[in-house]
Amino acid sequence: MALEVQIEKRLPAYTLSVAFATGAKTLAVLGPSGVGKTMTLRCIAGLERPDSGRIALNNRVLFDSAKNINVPSRDRRVGLLFQSYALFPHLTVAENIAFGLDRIAPYDRLTRTREQISALHLDGLENRRPRELSGGEQQRAALARALAIAPEALLLDEPLSALDTHLRSQIEHQLLDTLSAYRGAALLVTHNIEEAYRLGSDLLVLSRGQASAFGPKEEIFRHPPTVEVARLTGCKNFSAASNISTNEIEATDWRCRLRVTQTIARPATQVGIRAHQIDFLESRSSSDAADNVFLCWPISTSETPFRITLYLKLHNAPTANDQPDLQAEVFKEKYQRFKDAPLPWHVRLAPESLVIFPK
Repeated sequence: MALEVQIEKRLPAYTLSVAFATGAKTLAVLGPSGVGKTMTLRCIAGLERPDSGRIALNNRVLFDSAKNINVPSRDRRVGLLFQSYALFPHLTVAENIAFGLDRIAPYDRLTRTREQISALHLDGLENRRPRELSGGEQQRAALARALAIAPEALLLDEPLSALDTHLRSQIEHQLLDTLSAYRGAALLVTHNIEEAYRLGSDLLVLSRGQASAFGPKEEIFRHPPTVEVARLTGCKNFSAASNISTNEIEATDWRCRLRVTQTIARPATQVGIRAHQIDFLESRSSSDAADNVFLCWPISTSETPFRITLYLKLHNAPTANDQPDLQAEVFKEKYQRFKDAPLPWHVRLAPESLVIFPK
């Protein structure tokens, strides 16, 4: 594997303890603020020293506490894109990009700088200083500087968080192209679930310094191993649960029995379903032979430009101060098709969409 990390570092609120190995692909490191994502990158880059453990890159040992090895940051061949970009304000774009190339011949330094200017679409900005650049231009200049040293690993710390919505979309497309062409191990830290899914191949979920899940992103989103990982990857609906049979459970908080496709080998404690997987049946006849179809009433709604979030009460019409049982998300086009239908509506919790969490 290209990058192998097994480290521990004591922090004021918890001990960071992570272990993973990743090859020539992009690993998205997902978690809320303050769980150790950035510290993990800084330890790999050599800007922080772990208390114990080992870090190796392409069979080169960068850190080994048992053997007292701690390679200096500038010798690790690791490119780091800081969240704040950290461009040197007194240097031009070209000088910033060339900053880490002082050990190579002047002609090679110039050639590599020009290559990165062209690759990151910075032509015409070479002589500008950071204060003369837009946020997107600063991000591209910082990424060019990280890539100019031909790093064997590329570390990206919240690379899109400082950008507005319009710029974020543009730069994300550029970043995806860059990561697709990059041949080393890449780690991308983010707290944005959709960003992690779009840009990463594998996923590492951190919670208070511990790895809660690690593996292919599709597998973790489809089958989160714990309720905590399900929450961190965006699942909003949970109910206490108990077994009825090998393919049926009682969802206590939702007051219903549910058929499931997941084989229940151990006692269930909770069941979950993602908001976008809740299906609204647009005709009563379509509910006749379907599993897990229930009456529902909307308590409230909220909207984004493209989606509607509905907070639903199951089985009975809501009364004053009732709390919703489920949170569902639908595209506005679909919502328009059933929003004026007589209440109650019919909602389906598809057996294949339910996730069972055992003891």
